[in-house]
Amino acid sequence: MSNEPLAEHGELDATDYAEFMALAAEEGLDGEELDGDGAGHAPLPVLAVVGRPNVGKSTLVNRIIGRREAVVEDKPGVTRDRVTYEATWNGRRFKLVDTGGWEIDVLGIDAMVAAQAELGIETSDAVLFVVDATVGATDTDEALIKIIRKAGKPVVLCANKVDGQSTEAEAAYLWSLGLGEPYPVSALHGRGSGDLLDAVMDALPEAPPQTFGVAPGGPRRVALIGRPNVGKSSLLNKVAGEERVVVNEIAGTTRDPVDELIELGGKTWKFVDTAGIRRRVHLTAGADFYASLRTSAALEKAEVAVVLIDASETLAEQDTRIISMAVEAGRAVVVAYNKWDQMDEERRYYLEREIEKDLVQVQWAPRVNVSALTGRHMEKLVPAIETALAGWETRIPTARLNAFLGELVAAHPHPIRGGKQPRILFGTQAGIRPPRFVLFASGFLEAGYRRFVERRLREEFGFVGTPISISVRVREKRRKK
Repeated sequence: MSNEPLAEHGELDATDYAEFMALAAEEGLDGEELDGDGAGHAPLPVLAVVGRPNVGKSTLVNRIIGRREAVVEDKPGVTRDRVTYEATWNGRRFKLVDTGGWEIDVLGIDAMVAAQAELGIETSDAVLFVVDATVGATDTDEALIKIIRKAGKPVVLCANKVDGQSTEAEAAYLWSLGLGEPYPVSALHGRGSGDLLDAVMDALPEAPPQTFGVAPGGPRRVALIGRPNVGKSSLLNKVAGEERVVVNEIAGTTRDPVDELIELGGKTWKFVDTAGIRRRVHLTAGADFYASLRTSAALEKAEVAVVLIDASETLAEQDTRIISMAVEAGRAVVVAYNKWDQMDEERRYYLEREIEKDLVQVQWAPRVNVSALTGRHMEKLVPAIETALAGWETRIPTARLNAFLGELVAAHPHPIRGGKQPRILFGTQAGIRPPRFVLFASGFLEAGYRRFVERRLREEFGFVGTPISISVRVREKRRKK
């Protein structure tokens, strides 16, 4: 999607823009959608928040964006990926990139986290360098400063955890780092954050003027969900064509939902990599507990859920519960069987039997067999997502629906119960995303008969990849006077 402002629409001043957003809200359009960077805005300036582990970067990010979005826990290494948020200060919009803690000479997952932090510095317009004032500058801080200087980006120095006058003197020692004035801040209590943001605004380039987008709504939103370690982050890296998120054998590597705009099949999509949903959310603690809550929130914001299942392992109750979660949230669903390259003929036979037995409730969901490691069948992912979204947005004209219901009731009437035979009088489609139907009947319709109606609706009209909601209103016959 082009980020060039459209000349024929012209640019809006603040008053006109506010009026437009108010009218859009009245029309039922989502303000966030119209205002998002996917809706044709020029790119916003980017501020990378960097520092060693546990200096309070994510707490500071939450303070700047004004809500608890980044997962925070009082121990080092909670943030692992580069996570982008949109923020505003004094009417200026910018992007904030929260990075994992950077350390010298680390191995394994910590080295991957450090690499993501360095990428954050490279791709930013300015750097907010966070130091724990109560500890002072360490060798790690000195080493990170060398990387920032090499990148040649403007730097603002934040002396965090300055909760009162007594610790302000400690913040003054940070002049020795040679990065200019250290801004004493308490990310936890908000102390000094205004002065810090004023300095950040001076370091960042001007944000582009607000313009109309090419079309409201922006890219379609796809949430990658599944239990821990099924390959969600590997899949995102494969479709993005770069190491966008940290991948490791440790289950539960991802904690914050990571958004990434990706070009696939000639379109731009917003893929969201989420934390793995564990068996019992209420039994998880700390960062994992909050990560699972963020996953639920990411699913609510998405339009289609790609549920990843590890095909090399036996289907777990957890897999069916995650699919039910997506269905209950009313999202379009695609089921992707990952690690297909690790399958042998015997496992394929048993997997088919497991699918027939355990996933009978989502037979309507498109199925793709992929390998995030080798890239096998990745080209089938977009058609499956598009099919599911088309089903999710299908609307049946009332006349056609009632003609279908009339034929259905004539051929397969409801069983007689207690001497009465309820009949469907007429029906209407109440909404889409997902399709919702209201049936008016002369009596109560049993659950089995409703399922039969749903099955026939799917056979007649498709509705591939989408849950269907059917509610019944009983209309008592008026007695003749």
